[in-house]
Amino acid sequence: MPELSLGVTLAVLGAALLHAAWNAMVKSSRDVLLDLTNVVVMAGVVSVPLLAVFEPPARAAWPYLAASAVIHIGYYIALAGAYRAGDLSHGYPIMRGVAPLLIAVASAAWFGEVPPATMWLGVLLVSGGVLSLGLVGFHWRESRVSTGWALANAAIIAAYTLVDAAGARVSGSPFGYVLWMHILDAFLFPALVLALRKRVLVDYVRRNWLRGVIAGLLSTGAYGIALWAMTRAPVAAVAALRETSVVFAALIGGLLLKEGHLRARLSGALVVTAGILALKA
Repeated sequence: MPELSLGVTLAVLGAALLHAAWNAMVKSSRDVLLDLTNVVVMAGVVSVPLLAVFEPPARAAWPYLAASAVIHIGYYIALAGAYRAGDLSHGYPIMRGVAPLLIAVASAAWFGEVPPATMWLGVLLVSGGVLSLGLVGFHWRESRVSTGWALANAAIIAAYTLVDAAGARVSGSPFGYVLWMHILDAFLFPALVLALRKRVLVDYVRRNWLRGVIAGLLSTGAYGIALWAMTRAPVAAVAALRETSVVFAALIGGLLLKEGHLRARLSGALVVTAGILALKA
């Protein structure tokens, strides 16, 4: 089984920061569904010229791309539901904290990658620290809807991560795979929203296209780096390491979005850090 090198570790940590940044942009918008759709559309738009730079994925990867596009519709719906019902610093850690545990178990069966004891410890510490960030200030009565959406999305995240990891590995071009994934996403999910809120969506994208381009570039870069890493390191380790994005999201939520509980969230960040060290052991 391949090892998690320092270069891959640093690259995935950078991708985590990019992922937290575009999620914070969506959460801070006045209409989460419209802003998320704007990001999906613009991620597809900015991907088109990049096709000239990266090799297209091999034919064997296209069934995975098709499956991923369908799964991502559910991801965007659940993501919008979680952010409309609760704080970034609640829903984001729960969906991102549960997913690595599901991925670690499933990747052992799918890819035959059975993590050693230290890697399991790292996955558990990262997931535990991430979940603790989402449970700060938790009240079931007030947070049950957001929690439900977040848990549903954790399963969806695990599903598309496994599909995309397999697709990227047979594609011969992980970044080409991600570009085509975003292009397909730019047609499917926006078409659904367009059918429901056509006039409002068109007006929103026209007025906020630059915001969508920035978030779309962040989203494309974040996932491209993650899938590239999964072709060079165990899927479970990369998936867990990628969820350090929650530490960045906790800081963004506490400092910029004024969601509170910053000191308690920092303690969770220390647990995540211990998990990273265990992954690298």
